Amino acid sequence: MSVLIAKADGTLEPFDERKLISSLSHSGAEESVAAQIARDITATLRPGTTTSEIYRRAFSYLREHKRGIAARYSLKRAVLDFGPSGFPFESYLAKLFEAEGWQTKVDQIIQGGCVEHEVDVVMTKGEQTVYVEAKFHNTAGFKTDLKTVLYVMARIEDIGKGKGMVVTNTKFTTPALQYSSCRGLELLGWEYPQHNNLHDRIDAAKLYPVTALTSLSKKEKLNLLSQRMVLCNALPGDTRALATAGITGKKADQVLEEVGSLCIPGTDV
Repeated sequence: MSVLIAKADGTLEPFDERKLISSLSHSGAEESVAAQIARDITATLRPGTTTSEIYRRAFSYLREHKRGIAARYSLKRAVLDFGPSGFPFESYLAKLFEAEGWQTKVDQIIQGGCVEHEVDVVMTKGEQTVYVEAKFHNTAGFKTDLKTVLYVMARIEDIGKGKGMVVTNTKFTTPALQYSSCRGLELLGWEYPQHNNLHDRIDAAKLYPVTALTSLSKKEKLNLLSQRMVLCNALPGDTRALATAGITGKKADQVLEEVGSLCIPGTDV
């Protein structure tokens, strides 16, 4: 019988070793390595073990194996580490959409038929315009709810043109999904939709955040974010940001080496 583990939202579910292996393999771990890590974790599981604890243990194993793979495995946690302001998430989304061929503007005031609206990201491509509401959560168990999609839909109706999109780094509630499907409001979550979700799109674009770098301390990551340095692939072109964050000498070389392994295909360390 499977051990029941605690998810981020407090619910219990049977531990699925295959799911862990799939997640590790998706990050780039060799099948044999992923299977061994999963076996080691399974052997010591206790009822009520949290998914966060399983993640930390798997990450620790991977970090000893290859930093680039560990960084990819930690991607969801890295986005959660953007911090409470939400600005890095909006800026990050804008860069992601730009990589997909859109022109973007962040924090825009758009005049509607009745009132002005603050829009997190406005993206355009040809005749298409999409107004994006970015809902950042720094805890995995939080979900974007019906109230959010209702007010976004009302905003789009008042603006009277273009389409709406709600993007979150976690999940949506079932009512939010149902309403949005009915009204034609696009939703993008960490694992929603099943294909081409936020996780998939980040992997495809190779746009990893500085918070994914395993060679940085939490303080160093926050120092970089405070300079609005969000993407790790921007660091080689702006080494002054590293120096300003207190990262110099051999430590800077180590960070840039990891940047290469994470952002350049085929160069895992």
